[in-house]
Amino acid sequence: MSKNPFGKSTKPENAYATYRVDNPANGMYFEWKVLKTYQRPDKEKDNQYARWFCAVKSPMTYDSWELGDTYVKEILDLANMIDATSEWKEHYG
Repeated sequence: MSKNPFGKSTKPENAYATYRVDNPANGMYFEWKVLKTYQRPDKEKDNQYARWFCAVKSPMTYDSWELGDTYVKEILDLANMIDATSEWKEHYG
């Protein structure tokens, strides 16, 4: 059984990856910094409720980071990866 390469928590400035979605029409955006994953990447594909521990920022948080779990599917369906470690890119492209 292989180990989860992103199972150790990190700080927002050392996030494994950063995803962002923008809506210029109304000035809305969301930005997620992935700080920890709970499953190996290969196991997440079969779990519709897979989640990541993230720092999240948007105008609704007054541009401050809030910490919490987010569904993987939500981030991957909505946002674009804007930064990531090389290991993250190997697993998530």
